[in-house]
This record gives sequence, C-alpha cells and structure tokens, in this order.
Amino acid sequence: MEILFKYISATLAAIVATLCPVAPLVATALLFVAIDFCTGIAASRAIARREGRKWWLESRKAWRTVAKAGFVAIAIVMMWIVDSCILGFMHLNLANIFTGFVCGVELWSFLENAATISRSPLFEWLGRWVKRRVGEEVGDE
Repeated sequence: MEILFKYISATLAAIVATLCPVAPLVATALLFVAIDFCTGIAASRAIARREGRKWWLESRKAWRTVAKAGFVAIAIVMMWIVDSCILGFMHLNLANIFTGFVCGVELWSFLENAATISRSPLFEWLGRWVKRRVGEEVGDE
C-alpha cells in the first residue's frame, strides 16, 4: 500500500509541476470570477432593498458560479496544453487570449454590478463605454 501511495503522490506531483506555468492565468481568471460573484450578490441585495422585498442567497445560482469557475480553469489549462504541447511552434498564446477574454467578460459584469449597487454615473458610463468598445472591436453593430 505504501508503494501505491508513493506512485500516486509522484504522479500528482508531476502533473502539478507540469501545470505550474499556467497557474497565474488560472488564479487571475478565478479572482475575476470571485469578484464578479461577490459584486453580483451585493447588486442583488441592492435591487431587493430598493424594491422593498426580502433577499436571500440562492444556492442554485452560487453553484452555477462554482461550475463556471471550474470550467474556466479547465479551459485555460486545456488551451495551455494545446498551445505548449501541440502547437508550440506557432506561439499563439491561446491560454493568455482566453484568460483575457474571460477577465474582460467578468470586468464588464463587475461594471454592471457596480452601477447597480452605487447608481453612480461613472460606472454607468464605463459600462456603456466597454459595451461600445467591445462592439467596435468585434464588429457587432
């Protein structure tokens, strides 16, 4: 049994060591998801308070965020593997591009939540500006 434990430990250590270069990307994306989740909860409470209704945290929505965070982490790792092991000669930086996309979407959601919470014209303007810039870059009219 001790030998089996050593082999399992060594295998897990090798996998973790292999994925170390992608850890900052995963951590950054998960931080953005967590910040968006927290501000989403605060925005939901602010809306409920303004409408004069009772507020509660729905575990279904919280579990969707947990699933989203897991899928984001897996997707970043998969893109890094494709980028480094399969298409390493092309230097596409797919993991970086995907992480930037995820962080951009989460930033956009954060700005919407901040505008909802504070009703600040600055955050409302930033939200519209980001939406317009994304539309211009993507070509969406």
